[in-house]
Amino acid sequence: MEQITIYDVEPEKFNDELANALKEIPEFEMPEWAGFVKTSVSKLRPPANPEWWYNRAASILRQIYIRGVVGVNRLKLRYGSKKERGARPEKFKKASGKIIRTILQQAEKAEFLEKSETKKKGRQLTKKGLSFMNEIAEKVKLEKPELKEEKQDKIVNEKNKDVSKNDAEGSDINNKPKEEEKEISGDNKNDKEKENI
Repeated sequence: MEQITIYDVEPEKFNDELANALKEIPEFEMPEWAGFVKTSVSKLRPPANPEWWYNRAASILRQIYIRGVVGVNRLKLRYGSKKERGARPEKFKKASGKIIRTILQQAEKAEFLEKSETKKKGRQLTKKGLSFMNEIAEKVKLEKPELKEEKQDKIVNEKNKDVSKNDAEGSDINNKPKEEEKEISGDNKNDKEKENI
């Protein structure tokens, strides 16, 4: 069986699963100050998601998996965004280096990352980190067919409910009391008699 990697699964599902796995690892504990800081000077306020730290950590690990050796400065560019400046044109601002640096240090303590010994400076995945992320990718890949079937069953059930509802409404319209039909026919007969007079 071929090795399943992060390239075989959807990025969003992989990041969500990896973030959930990082919550169970004590080295990736969310700092107290993380609930009060912005991720960049371009942002107006801190993230709304109370567990955003694990999502960012998962995303950073995925970037290192894809790029090989990555430094803090390149990640600051990757997570930067444009800052609104009123009437003046928007200007690109880098992301917070403190957040990225802390997550990289946590990953090093967990033995998922190590400093590169090549000419290219930065951090790279260790064998432990690589196998850990491949295990997450395999888990997501195996869960994917089950989730797809559940989604299809849900859609079919909703369609059946709509069809049965329409059938019920149609039967109510077709089953009008005969007395109402007689009253309507009687009214039409009276109108015709008035017209003849």
